[in-house]
Amino acid sequence: MLHLRAPAVPVLFALALFAATAGARDVREHWLHRSAELGVHVSSDPKAVAREFGSWLDQVEQSGKVSGLAVAIVKDDTILLQRSIGYADARRGEKLTLDSPFRLASLSKAFASALAAMLVNEGMLDWDTRVAGVLPTFELKDIASSEKLTVRDILSQRVGLPHNTYDNLLEQEEPYEELVDKLRDVPMTCDVGDCYGYQNITFALIGDITYAVSGDFFYHQVEKRIFHPLGMNDATYGREALEASRNWAQPHARRGHGWVPIAIKEAYYHVPAAAGVNASIKDMTQWLIAQMGGRPDVLPPKLLETVHAPLVETPGERRATPWRRARLNDAQYALGWRVYDYEGQTLIYHAGAVQGYRSMIAFFPEYRFGAVMLWNCECALPGGLMPMLLDRYLGLHEVDWAGLESLRPTRHTLAVRNER
Repeated sequence: MLHLRAPAVPVLFALALFAATAGARDVREHWLHRSAELGVHVSSDPKAVAREFGSWLDQVEQSGKVSGLAVAIVKDDTILLQRSIGYADARRGEKLTLDSPFRLASLSKAFASALAAMLVNEGMLDWDTRVAGVLPTFELKDIASSEKLTVRDILSQRVGLPHNTYDNLLEQEEPYEELVDKLRDVPMTCDVGDCYGYQNITFALIGDITYAVSGDFFYHQVEKRIFHPLGMNDATYGREALEASRNWAQPHARRGHGWVPIAIKEAYYHVPAAAGVNASIKDMTQWLIAQMGGRPDVLPPKLLETVHAPLVETPGERRATPWRRARLNDAQYALGWRVYDYEGQTLIYHAGAVQGYRSMIAFFPEYRFGAVMLWNCECALPGGLMPMLLDRYLGLHEVDWAGLESLRPTRHTLAVRNER
């Protein structure tokens, strides 16, 4: 379990969910008092925090160090900031807009877990449904493990396989179906349910399971149950849909002093439940609001409590980046989400990465404060802005995780070379 200096995780979720109801004021007052005890001084003016973040975006934009970036910051159900900078297509000088779709990469996983929870609520599925019982040809090397593996296990990354099994072959365009068959050749690292091992191939099985129990395609179910009800009007699945979108955010690479659009790689679109969603920052703002409890008509409190509840320790996450090493006291995986102890505060988080794209989403459920960031280059700088925002909101000692102090705009930084 998480070793939080705040109340235990289930209590945090209960309080956060209750905060969205009639008792919200009392709960928030409790948290302000509790945060003071912990040495955390949550901002009483989140709008000011968002304005400061806007000034950081100004610096990033002037530097030309990022090809394109879209950000949203939300408190409760209020959008404090929604902004895009840079290019959808640098060669043509086409600017990003709030409607420009990006690839979400692994942020897609939370849509899969939300859909699974809906199917469970309707009795079409159970968290303990055995994968082999729905997909009879599925096998792992250990037959007993094959029989034991459940829906909960695949969505919480507890299959027992080595990290990122066969992702390298997926990137070489080997068919997903063949890679699933090859899983029977992979030695297990632990028993099913006993350890964490991040996967894309096995996570994508929820798409096959969805079709088996509903008779409908996975992507259609997500569109019908999540995208459309939340007003995620630019959200789609797959490469063709992205490239057919108006002013879509093309992936970019650095060439000399400028940014050049590059070709999309198809690979991870072949595992749609794990990495297939495209969405704009407008779409993701609505998704963030819903995940923080603002759309109980689509994502009810009990569903959120289930998908956000931590299930397995992920100790490697605490060493992954400087800000994680400094801020995280514990890290676990839930159902398509990461759950961190961020300086004593529960943080729900996930990041995504495919060639030419990066994405991040994070929020404090007890304060209903969070942000989403999408960018169309393999740039490290934006990833440091998220912990700077979280630190600023919590009133922690400020650290320049993004390296803003080193930014020096030049007249050449936005130059674009006419080459692919």
